[in-house]
Amino acid sequence: MTDFGTLIVGAGIAGLTAARILTDAGRHVVVLEARDRIGGRVWTSRSDGEVLDYGASWIHGVDGNPLADAVEAYGMRTVEFTVGSYQPDGRAIAYYSPSGTRLSDEAAERFASDVHFFDARLATTIAASEPMTSFGSAVETTLGELDWDEERSARVREFLQHRSEEQLGVWLDDLDAHGLDDDAIEGDEVVFPDGYDELATHLADGLDLRRRHVVTRVRWAPTGIVAETDRGEFSADRVVVTVPIGVLKSPEFVIDPPLPQRLTRALDRLEMNAFEKVFLRFPEKFWDQDVYAIRQQGEAGRWWHSWYDVSAVHGSPTLLTFAAGPCARDTRHWSDARIGDSVLDALRRLYGDRVLQPDRIHVTRWQDDPFSHGSYSYMTVGSIPEDHDNLSTPIGDVMYLAGEATWTDDPATVTAAFKSGHRAAERILGRTVPFEDIWIRRTAGAGEK
Repeated sequence: MTDFGTLIVGAGIAGLTAARILTDAGRHVVVLEARDRIGGRVWTSRSDGEVLDYGASWIHGVDGNPLADAVEAYGMRTVEFTVGSYQPDGRAIAYYSPSGTRLSDEAAERFASDVHFFDARLATTIAASEPMTSFGSAVETTLGELDWDEERSARVREFLQHRSEEQLGVWLDDLDAHGLDDDAIEGDEVVFPDGYDELATHLADGLDLRRRHVVTRVRWAPTGIVAETDRGEFSADRVVVTVPIGVLKSPEFVIDPPLPQRLTRALDRLEMNAFEKVFLRFPEKFWDQDVYAIRQQGEAGRWWHSWYDVSAVHGSPTLLTFAAGPCARDTRHWSDARIGDSVLDALRRLYGDRVLQPDRIHVTRWQDDPFSHGSYSYMTVGSIPEDHDNLSTPIGDVMYLAGEATWTDDPATVTAAFKSGHRAAERILGRTVPFEDIWIRRTAGAGEK
């Protein structure tokens, strides 16, 4: 057994941020990572010249965001690509009616106006909702207050269904009414043509990282902790556990003794979603020019309803769509080819014979990843926003939980993971740490070389 000052379980953004701060403060830190790579759910695939972010892609709002400051300080290239909280307009979006004809600009504007009007009424409904109200119930209550015909209501209802799927990977009846409360974007959103994993590489520079160390049990006591792994035991004064909640809730990862009741209540009400990316690279563009997104209304868009033109990011004609919620679960065991064929069938309803056979199809498989059990967290019906912060409550001044699910303001984002790792490090050090301390020493040193 080896003794350390602090163990970090998980080399995702939360764990690397905490380790970076503590190491730079002179603490003896080691990071235990189950995978053979760092980054966790920030994972960039690089093959045959393609750079694809299989995990996180966006910074959702750069204004006043320390994560955006870090990215700039590290010199990471970004491209503006603002999809927002599944907004109905604000960017060039090609809408297609249930019959497959493209909506005129005027019809698209009327639809977007309906969504904006509905969103304002929905916010009032949710604010007044009783506990155990689902997002779907709040939507239906709000629709019932409006004197709209069936067609108008159907289009807005399905838009909200798709919003809950695309933003949180869950069907709207399984999401708490407050599950999208913090889904606000401040400023532009950006993506990374060179890969989001550059952030993990910068944060990890010089850290003591132990890859392929699968932690199966964390034993804690007021005097310290012991982490059991498939490569032996590690003891330390403190531990920061940053594994996804899908792992925290799995029988393969044990905290002994169990978490205090305040944390277990919060954990019980949060779940991992079903959300996969589907990239299709084509020899040339056949779809609408100069649009951010293509959207299919009606039953034809039950599964494949939104496609994003990410050609400018990837340097080749590429569409990105999502298998989310019920679609992700139903197609979970399909081959990439079968999923690709299903997506192409949907596109052919819009573009007919113009649809080309893709050169490449890439489908993520986060639901089957034993070190995540899903893509990111969501609030089940009955959960409360405070569950996120409650999950981060220090345990006996020896154990701290961090990660996107432990941050209330904007959970399910890299920003949340980054901020939660920073908070855990501050709690261990017992002092405030300016965010710029995470990168300023390293970037200043790099400038001197």
